[in-house]
Amino acid sequence: MPDARDTPHSRNVATSPHLQPLERNESAVCPPGPLSFRLPAADASAAEARRHVRRQLPQWGACADTCDTAQLVISELVTNVLRHTGSTAVRCELRPIGGLVRIAVAGEGPGPRHTPRAADMDDESGRGLLLVCTLATRWGVRPWDGGRGHVVWADLRLDGAGG
Repeated sequence: MPDARDTPHSRNVATSPHLQPLERNESAVCPPGPLSFRLPAADASAAEARRHVRRQLPQWGACADTCDTAQLVISELVTNVLRHTGSTAVRCELRPIGGLVRIAVAGEGPGPRHTPRAADMDDESGRGLLLVCTLATRWGVRPWDGGRGHVVWADLRLDGAGG
């Protein structure tokens, strides 16, 4: 068996009898970054967005209540893009910000009016933004892609405490 020191990539590399194996230094771990993903404008996209939330948020220390709430919020925001814009894709981002997680969903059109409304008792839809407004610490809408689209975002507390 050839000696590892004789492989081309390790020639001329100084070695020391005092080498220690690398250990994970928890204090040197990079802070968590955002998770961005793109989904097609398809009926299954809201469910796929919920799966991303369910996988990611526990890694950021989110409690079970926050994970459940975040799944509902992203589902509502993705559904709004699918129903009310001519988007060919939905762009989503989850971003930890201090003790919060920001959920942002972008669509390629002006979208619906961005104010919660009270749906009639018999309406089967129309409560999405009202739910987001009620569940989020804060939320908003901003232009996206040079004004050709919009982003609706909502912040939730990672510890599940109310806004």
